[in-house]
Amino acid sequence: MKLGRLNHIGVATPSIADSIAHYRDVMGAAQISEPFDLPAQGVKVCFVDTPTGSGMDGTQIELIEPLGPDSPVAKWMEHKPYGGQHHLCYEVPDIEAARAWFEGQGKRILGPTRIGAHGTPIFFLHPKDMQGMLTEIMETPKSAH
Repeated sequence: MKLGRLNHIGVATPSIADSIAHYRDVMGAAQISEPFDLPAQGVKVCFVDTPTGSGMDGTQIELIEPLGPDSPVAKWMEHKPYGGQHHLCYEVPDIEAARAWFEGQGKRILGPTRIGAHGTPIFFLHPKDMQGMLTEIMETPKSAH
C-alpha cells in the first residue's frame, strides 16, 4: 500500500452558499461545481477546484453541508458550529485492496465501502487510528488518470 494523491480536503460548513461566496470572492476560486445532495451520507456537497501546477491535478476543497439534524456532519458541527476541516481524502488504485491493507494494520473502518461524491467507492478510517484526522480513502476515478 502506498500513499496516493491527496484528492480533496473536506470542509464542513453551515452554509454551502456562504462558503461558495467566500472561496469565490475572498480566495479567488474560479472553478466551483454546483452543489448537489448526497442523501446516503446526509450531506449536500460541492467542489472548489484549486489551481494546477507542474502538470499535476489540483487538489479540491469539498464543501459539506448537513442535510438535516440527523446527518453525521451535523453531529460533528455541534462542537464546531462554524464548520472547519472535516477530513482528508486520498486516492488508491484498488479500494478493496486498500480496505484489506488497513484492516490488516488494525485500523478501524467506519461503515461499509460505499459510493462517494465523485461516484467512486470510498470508506472512512477512524481519526483515533489516523493521527487524529478523519481519513477518507477513495478509489481513483477511472477518468482521472
